[in-house]
Amino acid sequence: MSNRGLELLQSTQEEITALSSGDYYKKYFNQEDAEDYVPKILALLERNNDDELVTFFQQVRFPGSDEWNWHMSSVKIFMRDGAGKPSLTITIAVPIDAMHHMTAKAERLLLENNFLRQNYEKFSKLTKREKEVLTQVASGKSAAEIANALYISVTTAETHRKNIKQKLKATTYELMQYARAFDLV
Repeated sequence: MSNRGLELLQSTQEEITALSSGDYYKKYFNQEDAEDYVPKILALLERNNDDELVTFFQQVRFPGSDEWNWHMSSVKIFMRDGAGKPSLTITIAVPIDAMHHMTAKAERLLLENNFLRQNYEKFSKLTKREKEVLTQVASGKSAAEIANALYISVTTAETHRKNIKQKLKATTYELMQYARAFDLV
């Protein structure tokens, strides 16, 4: 790890290397993000390919702060042992400038990705028709407009809306989050 990284983590190389990889990630990194990129890093090691690298966004929390700091990181195999197995990787982590417009976009995408993972099971319980109704609701349509567009009665449209809210345990605003996250609008 670079001196700058050690300073930001308020740690020494010895303290970092003494941590298990699990403890290291729990201490400094957002666990939801790590659940996405750590398997990709492990797969990189398994494939053991010189031409390959893994790039991802990650959130780092520095000691003494409650805030997450976004970084774009890339990992590549750096050294191998005598048997040709990866023994060391190199990671380049670049902080994303908080004032830059890309940070807000990246954060929205990552939050949406977290929302997808956390709510996929609930969303998958919706029927095809309920997803059609959800699309209409997210577009701001009234029950009468939904009924007209889907050739159903107003009562049926209202019942679908109520059932969707119950299945997703969501407010009307949260229904729009589902529609955006699952590409219905």
